[in-house]
Amino acid sequence: MGRGMFITLEGVEGSGKTTQSALVAEVLRAAGRAVSVTHEPGGTRAGEAIRAIFLDAAIKLEVAAELLLVLADRAQHVREKLRPALQAGEIVISDRYSDSTAAYQGYGRGFDLKLLEDLNQLASDGMRPDLTFVLDCPAEIGLERSRARRGSGADRPDRFEGEHIEFHRRVRDGFLAIARAEPGRVIVVDATAPRAVVTARVVAEINARIAS
Repeated sequence: MGRGMFITLEGVEGSGKTTQSALVAEVLRAAGRAVSVTHEPGGTRAGEAIRAIFLDAAIKLEVAAELLLVLADRAQHVREKLRPALQAGEIVISDRYSDSTAAYQGYGRGFDLKLLEDLNQLASDGMRPDLTFVLDCPAEIGLERSRARRGSGADRPDRFEGEHIEFHRRVRDGFLAIARAEPGRVIVVDATAPRAVVTARVVAEINARIAS
């Protein structure tokens, strides 16, 4: 069986990545495709332990420590989950991957982008997405969605939801800069559109890539 397809969904807080990961997978499975859905940080047992520290706003982390945690998570995720699923011929959809590291720790926190790229190359064992969707919306809209979700019973704000608006604007700018730099891999989708419209756009792009 040939290698599958590695798809990532990226974007600011509240952009709808988790929801769209599930919806897109449902449509693809209904069409008879084998699909795995995963996320970062997390996705493995070790990753979930790392995630608990990584997102806990009560634990103070230096930028380098924050970065190394997410890279450790990625190293485990790639080798334990992503690579085996792709080798089995599955379509793998990941809610966040390496572009989030560039956007959050690079553009958002100010970590050196070249060094970050080199470290991520090590952590990911060179695995890059075949196709990436940046679900784009203004930072203010994303944070408003996150607050609404918390108001309906979600957990308290995590490390990133509690950041000031300028941080989230830098993160969004980072994702858009990545998209401009790699137009063959990264597709920007308007995340303020109705949920079904976003799903249809993502599925159409995936099907076009499969058919090409």
